Amino acid sequence: MTVEKELHVAVVGATGAVGMQMIKTLEETDFPLTKLTLLSSERSAGKKIDYKGKEITVEVATPEKFEGVDIALFSAGGGVSKELAPEAVKRGAIVVDNTSAFRMDENVPLVVPEVNENDLLKHNGIIANPNCSTIQMVVALEPIRKAYGLSKVIVSTYQAVSGSGVAAIQEMNEQTKEIIEGNEVTPKILPVKGDKKHYQIAFNAIPQIDKFEDNGFTFEEMKMINETKKIMHLPELHVAATCVRLPVETGHSESVYFETTKNDVSAQDVKELLSSAPGIVLEDNPAEQVYPMPIHAVGKKDVFVGRIRKDLDQDNGFHMWVVSDNLLKGAAWNSVQIAGSLIKLGLVAK
Repeated sequence: MTVEKELHVAVVGATGAVGMQMIKTLEETDFPLTKLTLLSSERSAGKKIDYKGKEITVEVATPEKFEGVDIALFSAGGGVSKELAPEAVKRGAIVVDNTSAFRMDENVPLVVPEVNENDLLKHNGIIANPNCSTIQMVVALEPIRKAYGLSKVIVSTYQAVSGSGVAAIQEMNEQTKEIIEGNEVTPKILPVKGDKKHYQIAFNAIPQIDKFEDNGFTFEEMKMINETKKIMHLPELHVAATCVRLPVETGHSESVYFETTKNDVSAQDVKELLSSAPGIVLEDNPAEQVYPMPIHAVGKKDVFVGRIRKDLDQDNGFHMWVVSDNLLKGAAWNSVQIAGSLIKLGLVAK
């Protein structure tokens, strides 16, 4: 990855869980930037963050801070993105937004580089990073779509608490300690902070992520349904999702059922296909109890796939288990990958 001029990158929401991962990922991948600007709300401004041995002071995110910025990575909430992303674009920056603010805008590409990198060629200044649970699923499904076609996807997710932020992780840990010691707990965050009811997450499973829509699905489930169709350019694809929060700190897991349009496909065919697919690590050896687990995916950029098997009743139906670090491939790494793709495609730093 090379550039022909100095490259100025900004991270908005720099002190949040995903923002910190973005900074760490930029550093670990040796992203070719020459200047890094870290932005946040007034509450977090003034903090100092280390980047390659140099302390960078976090500044308040205002429109003027995007002067001279080439790529701005946003992860500070949808409201901030709606307000500041257009301001960044006005000042010449390309925005990679990690919120749901622009994902379903028909003029904004929704990108997972392993799946639809060329959609970046149609950007108008803003590129949307998909939902974390969508990203890992489409990475696993795209090689299958290319080789065998796809007609139906049914997914049940087992999502980590880190998807709700640092405060949710702290609450889970505190609840666990209190319950073990025999004390009562008073939930305040999950499933949705500020909603009318909150439930214990420690030693529990909550079948609600985000608010419910009028159709009975949650917003998280509808994100998976709609984003999958958009990313894969399959508006006719049948997709259903059930999203569940588990007391796991980091790493989303998914049980994915899919149907191919081609017949005479075996589970071994799918395994061999995925074993060499970009961004995927196949962990599938039931005889040795080898399969993906979130505890092993933490800190890794890949999508891990296993438990691939043919459905017992539907000849073109298959099941698989998909796991990934929701803060990395599900957020920070995919955003940095998009930034890298912009350089590769000659869309920045010409």
